[in-house]
Amino acid sequence: MGLFSFLKKQSDKQFLSEDTFENSKAKQMSMAPLTMTELRKIEVKDDDYLKLEFFFYTNTDQKANALANELQKLNYEVGFGPSAADKKLFVITGWTTRMQMGDAVVVAWTKQMCELGKDFDCEFDGWGTTPDQ
Repeated sequence: MGLFSFLKKQSDKQFLSEDTFENSKAKQMSMAPLTMTELRKIEVKDDDYLKLEFFFYTNTDQKANALANELQKLNYEVGFGPSAADKKLFVITGWTTRMQMGDAVVVAWTKQMCELGKDFDCEFDGWGTTPDQ
């Protein structure tokens, strides 16, 4: 480690370790079916189509911007900026296009978002929706 290693740019620091990714992905994959169960209780059906709101975090605006650009390629509405809770973090949030609310579809999408986040050194922090769209 060099004398001036403390000057290493924040963007060079990895945000999402492999362990954190695996734990986060496992959490998201277990939560998605539970969320779908709750949506069924309020009469969201398999063949309904809704937009999902999503959330990611990372440690630089460059990584947030890169992920936001990739999400826009999916025709998602996307924004990013400093986290209100922690100024060292950046949040990427937005809404998907309408998607079918089948359990398998949403679980597969959740997995895709976890892995896409990893590709850009961002953590997928979950999703939500409102049935009255």
